[in-house]
Amino acid sequence: MSCPSRAPLKDGDFRLDINGISHWCRIAGAGNLTVPIVVVHGGPGGHLYNFERTIGPLLEEFATVIYYEQRGSGRTDPPGRPDDYSIPILVDDLERLCGTLELGRVVLLGFSFGGQLALEYTLAHPARVERLILQAPTIDDQKRIAYVQLFGFKTVAEGEMGAMVQRYIDDGTTPEDQLEKVWDAVDTETVDRFLFHSPEAARMNRMLWEASGLVNTEDMRQALLTQKRLGPELLHRINAINVPSLVLGGLYDRNVGLEICRDIHSRLRDSRLVVFQESAHFPDIEETEKYAAEVRGFLSEG
Repeated sequence: MSCPSRAPLKDGDFRLDINGISHWCRIAGAGNLTVPIVVVHGGPGGHLYNFERTIGPLLEEFATVIYYEQRGSGRTDPPGRPDDYSIPILVDDLERLCGTLELGRVVLLGFSFGGQLALEYTLAHPARVERLILQAPTIDDQKRIAYVQLFGFKTVAEGEMGAMVQRYIDDGTTPEDQLEKVWDAVDTETVDRFLFHSPEAARMNRMLWEASGLVNTEDMRQALLTQKRLGPELLHRINAINVPSLVLGGLYDRNVGLEICRDIHSRLRDSRLVVFQESAHFPDIEETEKYAAEVRGFLSEG
């Protein structure tokens, strides 16, 4: 999808003042002159350091890619208060970023929580979005996510760690409380098996994360968890979205679950679902070549 009518963007790292917060951004592949892909990271409170160094270079070969990190995430400054986060605020930050860069229409690529944010943004600003790419998108159903993740941990935890997970599942508290205890207790090896199908990909991901020096403060996640949902759940609203959408899911995803990908796909009006057979939550890292080919093919469709 070429974009000849707009002055081309320029590659480079820079910072934008958005809603009073200095946001880190990077543009790459500007010479491709395409409708830009804006990458919306997960977490909540994650970053794009790993994405930039795995799938990012392959996408930049054929598309203009805009990386930005959300408030309080990665290389972007935090807000003045640790609870100054909400879905509407994050949506507005993204809209102001698009406006500041004079992007016109964009392709949103959201992964994990970023997929949920991309859907919310598209509902709020449908005229801005040309296409949607949703990788293992989450939804605003914390209980369902808790059940998926508890089952995932039960599947991959071994020995005493597995017994500990089972004790929390049997302790009579809510699934959300059980999951909080599990996340606080599991070791890195269990987390790697939970998030990845390939041990080599898990090791590479952890090495990149450590090299980044970036830390998730958990402020965004905690703030979002305390907020009450206003109106219908996300799954009951997305049938209003009428842009071509590509939903990408890993067969072994224990973090969000392939069924949520299928539910989102079935409710979007113009959607295609691709299941990666050798991936868990991060097909962008585990099957990079196939991932890039799927995105390229999707963007080239009429």
